[in-house]
Amino acid sequence: MADDTVLIIMTSGPDTPRRCATPFFFASLAAAMEYEVNMFFTIDGTLLLKKGLAETVYPKAGGKPVSAFIQDALDAGVNFMACTASTELHDLAPEDLIEGVKMVGGATMWLLAEDSKTVLTF
Repeated sequence: MADDTVLIIMTSGPDTPRRCATPFFFASLAAAMEYEVNMFFTIDGTLLLKKGLAETVYPKAGGKPVSAFIQDALDAGVNFMACTASTELHDLAPEDLIEGVKMVGGATMWLLAEDSKTVLTF
């Protein structure tokens, strides 16, 4: 088990906006604490990676859009991975996703989980 690796599995999407900022906040915080942080997006979480969509999702009325939290996490060095089965589910092609997202198969989630000190799901 890696002592410095965290995996965040993101299944929540635009239909549950209140659940969409915290995972990115936690990811940024862990990266600032010098953890290696991987976020694996599946189910509706993948939709947040669609270009332009996260700008329209607000966890709190009058607050920042989810895109701001996503950018903070990317700037902190968090690794973003989209499950290919999930992108197919939502008819998303790689060019539909924001920059910095790696497309991976579902087995990657299991490998990341096995090698992580901590696994969080949202």
